[in-house]
Amino acid sequence: MKLIRRLYDWVLSLAYTPHGSAALFVIAFIESSFFPIPPDVLLLALAISLPAKAFRFALLASLGSVLGGIFGYGIGYFFMDAVGLRIVELYGLKGNFEYIQNLYKEYDAVAVVIAGFTPIPYKVFTIAAGAFKIDFGVFVVASAISRSLRFFILAGLIYYYGKPIKAFIDKYFSLLTIVFGLLLFLGFLALKLLH
Repeated sequence: MKLIRRLYDWVLSLAYTPHGSAALFVIAFIESSFFPIPPDVLLLALAISLPAKAFRFALLASLGSVLGGIFGYGIGYFFMDAVGLRIVELYGLKGNFEYIQNLYKEYDAVAVVIAGFTPIPYKVFTIAAGAFKIDFGVFVVASAISRSLRFFILAGLIYYYGKPIKAFIDKYFSLLTIVFGLLLFLGFLALKLLH
């Protein structure tokens, strides 16, 4: 929990540098393939500091995330044994990898949309999509829809409600981390029940 909190604080601090927008793009990119902190944290801070640019920041996060998803797809497609399995193991999902494969076989784009919009680790699904040779065009379109929807909803909330959302997250970070973990578990359970 302490490591995640330090990473969260570091990502948040990037909002107060002249390179906040570039950092948002990079964080969104790497989160889609291996980094544990979602870009939502930085998007939140940037949009609160400049509400008029909230939707521009959402667009940057969406582009970075989709391109990072393509990178994750490439890891799975070309480097699954060398790199992909290590990332999947890092998130403790090696045992679920075959299950994810079955989700892709049965639900294709829907699995990508669910992973891209919810707390389910999107990076594992991007790598799995490449490893299982999911149709690349379907993957990109589903990623673009789900990630954009997620970031533009957050930008809209910030644009209209602003600083109270950031204060809430800062005050209840530990509780939100537990809730996030619970949502992650429920997301996998829901996917399992769909199967």
